[in-house]
Amino acid sequence: MENPINNKILATANVRRNLNSDDLYSAAIASGEGKASKHEALVVTTGEKTGRSANDKFFVKEASSEDKIHWGDTNVAISEDNFNKILKAFEAYAQEKELYVHDLFGGADRDFTLPVTIITEFAWHGLFSRHMLVRPTEKELENFSSDFTIINFPNLKLDPSTYGINSETVIAINLDKKIILIGGTQYAGETKKSVFTLLNYLLPDRNTMPMHCSVNTGKDGDSAVFFGLSGTGKTTLSADPNRSLLGDDEHGWSDEGLFNFEGGCYAKLIRLSKDAEPEIFATTQMKNSVIENVVMTADGELDLDDNSITENTRGAYPLDFIPGVTMSGKTSHPKNIIMLTADAFGILPPIAKLTPAQAMYHFLSGYTAKVAGTEMGLSSEPTATFSTCFGAPFMPRNPIEYGNLLKKKISEFSVDCWLVNTGWSGGVYGVGERISIKNTRHLLNEALSGNLSNIEMRKDENFGFMIPISIAGIDSSILNPRNTWTDPNAYDAQANKLINMFIENFKKFEADVDEKIKSSGPIIN
Repeated sequence: MENPINNKILATANVRRNLNSDDLYSAAIASGEGKASKHEALVVTTGEKTGRSANDKFFVKEASSEDKIHWGDTNVAISEDNFNKILKAFEAYAQEKELYVHDLFGGADRDFTLPVTIITEFAWHGLFSRHMLVRPTEKELENFSSDFTIINFPNLKLDPSTYGINSETVIAINLDKKIILIGGTQYAGETKKSVFTLLNYLLPDRNTMPMHCSVNTGKDGDSAVFFGLSGTGKTTLSADPNRSLLGDDEHGWSDEGLFNFEGGCYAKLIRLSKDAEPEIFATTQMKNSVIENVVMTADGELDLDDNSITENTRGAYPLDFIPGVTMSGKTSHPKNIIMLTADAFGILPPIAKLTPAQAMYHFLSGYTAKVAGTEMGLSSEPTATFSTCFGAPFMPRNPIEYGNLLKKKISEFSVDCWLVNTGWSGGVYGVGERISIKNTRHLLNEALSGNLSNIEMRKDENFGFMIPISIAGIDSSILNPRNTWTDPNAYDAQANKLINMFIENFKKFEADVDEKIKSSGPIIN
């Protein structure tokens, strides 16, 4: 059943519906939206917006959802009147345009899936959406009934003074009318994250945990969840040749197990190494992969080290481009949860074991460093930040709801939890060195295999979690970050700065969590 709003948008347009990937690729090349690389990947640029426009996202304040939204700096309100004005601008803009329409699913488990219709003016945005969401079967398309519509018109720029928004860009979410309007940005990630936001809003009511994470499964059926913001290693570390990938970014955890929200991956490509990340590198050499904001040489080769457009270069590709992927989109309950952080201060150890209470503390804290380019307006250096649930920009509800749901599932399914630092060691960013992917992979393999269950550990004097004293194949000095600094006193001073940041950030949760969780954070020595 078509949303009445869709009918208005599509009334006079030349509609091209549910084209396959080859046809969308050809249409994007023919219209000049992108160029073919030497290996026939589709190379596109996104203009001024090379990352998410976090300050331009709004929720309509209306009766059906007002009490469920956690209003604040992340979830900002827009009036119904202003939304309706924006909608009319979209309807006027669509007249006699060529539009690409796709009927897709958010969620591989059909018991929890969200049917969405995506309407865009760019063929390559259609290809991106087809990669990133779950494609219905032909039979499912015959009876497809969309719950939500996402309309993305990158070339439509609005006057902020007329529409009550912050800039010419807008992402406006109306949960009552079941529609999201995206305008003024060519960055395709806004469409993907809009679906994620909807699932984050809807699924907790069904005792299902929505997660900003990657998931893979070992040969013995042992699944692992990797929480983390962009740039912390979710995609890289979950693409393990010895484990089967479920997905690299968004998942649900129901009473039956884990399931992927997506049908593809959206990997960061800047300085991608063929040797360190062969599975992801191979996708850049495949036809129909969408390569965003990567410089292409005159002979059609991709220069993955060139950041002259942005640090946030990206590749979007379907899951079946990765060998050994779990194509069902579903797997068992996790045995391990990994919380990834890129610590720009060089304080956290490369791996630590968390108690369930510590896991909830660090999940609510969501500490990492945002890497330049992931969002518009970030400086050229990583910026330390706390992003609740490792995905605050996409969480419409109160973070405590997500934290309590995670705590419940960790307890119910006896999950081991780990904090893994993929950031810096031996000093702050600019002084120390980033922990190598090789070392991180080795540490993860030891944790996921169970080899760290019975080894000697010490209690960290700052954070209270347990740290292995030695691990075969790893230089023991890096396990204690204080030992990697040339000046231990400088480490202590920097550690106290970071601890104070944790304590100050967690004050907003103290009234809603029990004493055990409050006391699971770091302490000043």
